Amino acid sequence: MAWVKTPAGGVTILILATFAARLLFAASLGLGIDESYMVAAGRKLQLSYFDHPPIAWWMAWGIAHLTGSENAFVVRLPFIALFALTTFLMYRVTAVLFDPKAGLWAAVSLNMAPALGITAGTWVLPDGPLFAALLGTLFCLIPALRSEGRAAWGWWSATGGCAGLALCSKYSALLTLVGAVAFLASEPQSRRWLARPHPYLAGLIGLGVFLPVLIWNAKHGWISFLFQGSRTGGSLHPFGAILAIAGQAAFLLPWVWAPLLWCGLVALRRGPSDRERWLLVCLGAPPILVFTAAALWGNALFHWAAPGYLMLVPLLGEAIPRHRQTSRLMRIWLAGTSAFVIFGVVFVISEVRFDWLSELPFRKDPTVDVVDWTSLRIELERRGFLDRPGLVVATLKWHEAGKIDYALGGLVPVICLGSDARQYGLTANSGDYIGADVLIVAPRHSSAQIETELGGRFDVIEPIAPTTVTHAGRPAMELPLFIGRRLHKSAARDASGDPRNNP
Repeated sequence: MAWVKTPAGGVTILILATFAARLLFAASLGLGIDESYMVAAGRKLQLSYFDHPPIAWWMAWGIAHLTGSENAFVVRLPFIALFALTTFLMYRVTAVLFDPKAGLWAAVSLNMAPALGITAGTWVLPDGPLFAALLGTLFCLIPALRSEGRAAWGWWSATGGCAGLALCSKYSALLTLVGAVAFLASEPQSRRWLARPHPYLAGLIGLGVFLPVLIWNAKHGWISFLFQGSRTGGSLHPFGAILAIAGQAAFLLPWVWAPLLWCGLVALRRGPSDRERWLLVCLGAPPILVFTAAALWGNALFHWAAPGYLMLVPLLGEAIPRHRQTSRLMRIWLAGTSAFVIFGVVFVISEVRFDWLSELPFRKDPTVDVVDWTSLRIELERRGFLDRPGLVVATLKWHEAGKIDYALGGLVPVICLGSDARQYGLTANSGDYIGADVLIVAPRHSSAQIETELGGRFDVIEPIAPTTVTHAGRPAMELPLFIGRRLHKSAARDASGDPRNNP
């Protein structure tokens, strides 16, 4: 039993305990907006997808086909299992850079930051495989920098392979990899590698792993790159960076974010003279700086900077046991954060299960986004719609299409007639249903709005009795329904989601 008291024993207990907790969390919630969209729109296997590279999509597709189920618990299982590996990699990376006790604290800190350890560790999102692949890259890069001879070739090759997997998870991985190049260029002992072939072999291997994504984009007019590149353009927002920093702090918890940032600033001040810390700050700084600055010109989402903070977690893990004089404060910090996270998770689970917030005067059910719209399928079956041959269901927004398509389980085609169809513009093109009558599901749209937006796309649009999404047996959101008679050809061009098809 003495082994349990070691850092390795502690991280084993941590992985098992958090794995069990994530299983409970996954079983308690329906799929969120992005999750429903990825599971439903990703039913057709492709080399890549409109929004993101393919790994997260493939994971959801693979487990659904292996088990024959798209249940929320089932499709989340690969992501939960992968985060167990992520926790282990965080422990090993930090232990190699510093010591095993620091590794244990880094693994604990990783699991206490909601944007790192809860959403990415449980939900069907690209961040889960991204974090695992980035830590895998770092895990291989550290011995690669310290190796010679045949071992160096092996470690550099593995570094390239993991870097390719990171790029196949999310395009923003490129920023962390740029940080690795900056480290090689700025750290005196590591600069010698730039004159050797090993890093370039790693780059070629990474590019080879990423090649299917490039092939897919080339065949689709580079649509994914164009979409992601356009997300932060716009007019100047003077307070955007401040808002981004506040959002990052909230997503990580302010009392976790502040120590992470402080550790990063200390490492930055020490510079290349402290090789291990400089490596981490070089990897972490680009995502944080780029996405914070991007908020000055657009709507940069707060979690985009999360990979940067991920790379700072080992610094926090090393700092906690080093400050023994503040051990009491650290225990309070750990206990308080753990209690807050557990309370937050239980709060969300209980609300989704029992909908007790419905007793409060909210204009919108605050947790309806993690409620599956299965009541829609039940109502359409009751009315006989799902038995009609050739039925097509349409909506106006990509995320609503995802919720509806997931609820209907692929029984009928679901198309998106709005201007932002995303993956639905590629895999469920409305051009395939010209002349068909279409059941339009239009959340938060009135008859007048539907007539204004879609009136020219059908001979006539007829309102029918709406249905309701229920939450814990109570009405949560009304879904207005319409029948569009004879879809026109012009709709295919406007709603495809492919900029090549739009004038």
